[in-house]
Amino acid sequence: MATGCRWRLGCLRSRSQSPHFSATSDPGTRSTDVRLDDHRVVITAAGRDFGRTLAIRLADLGAQVFLSARTRAAAERVRDEIRGRGHQRVHAFTCDLTDPASIRDFAADVGRHTDRIDVLINNGSRYLQGPDLRSASDVDVVDTIASGATGTVLTVKNFLPLLLNSDKPDVVNMISACGTAGHHRSEAHDAFYAAKSAQAGFAEILSKRLRPQGVRVISLYPPDFDNPDPLSEDWENTPREAKDALTAQSLVECILFAVAQPRDCFIKAFHFEQV
Repeated sequence: MATGCRWRLGCLRSRSQSPHFSATSDPGTRSTDVRLDDHRVVITAAGRDFGRTLAIRLADLGAQVFLSARTRAAAERVRDEIRGRGHQRVHAFTCDLTDPASIRDFAADVGRHTDRIDVLINNGSRYLQGPDLRSASDVDVVDTIASGATGTVLTVKNFLPLLLNSDKPDVVNMISACGTAGHHRSEAHDAFYAAKSAQAGFAEILSKRLRPQGVRVISLYPPDFDNPDPLSEDWENTPREAKDALTAQSLVECILFAVAQPRDCFIKAFHFEQV
């Protein structure tokens, strides 16, 4: 397995109380001291890339993880990696975000293991490259928009009952800089821009409508970023200075920071400067 890659968000190919949170750092290093032992977390598209990174890191911090991938083999491979690190509270599921029945089955299967979910991370969305609208087939366009836009909406819809059973429910959306107005620096296809813009609009209204029920909606809008393998030395050694590209480490830390805030603090969005 490669030790890391430059990753485009959405890519399906190669790229009780709030938890205690404190950060300590020495010159040239960063470390985060946080525990998620009382958190039950769902992560979509966790069979590779940043989804895998999230599953490994959150399990390392004590979370009970329910991860999905488009194929059972991919999901079970990551589950077994995590269990091999001594974390047994991890479960693997199949979920095709373009298929409403698959999403419903995923939520139902998770519901047979737990009566609540504390954090739902919408990480899945197909990446489609191509600066020309006609460069992609109709099937690719439909698949891209369905996985990112429709898939996100239906995932939240089907997991909402489990989220509302939590006293600390958070929905985390991994969107993309492509979902911000006026962004044009990506080589992504127009359909990917459409999917990410749809996710952004959904997150905006969802935040307002779910707040009365105590659900926070947290969205991240990163540009392309470096995603070193969290099980390799590169995870600790990747440069993280002002001149360097955004890293997966920083994105994980943003999520942890937002989730760790008191329940009166609704951090709606993280936006990032593109190098």
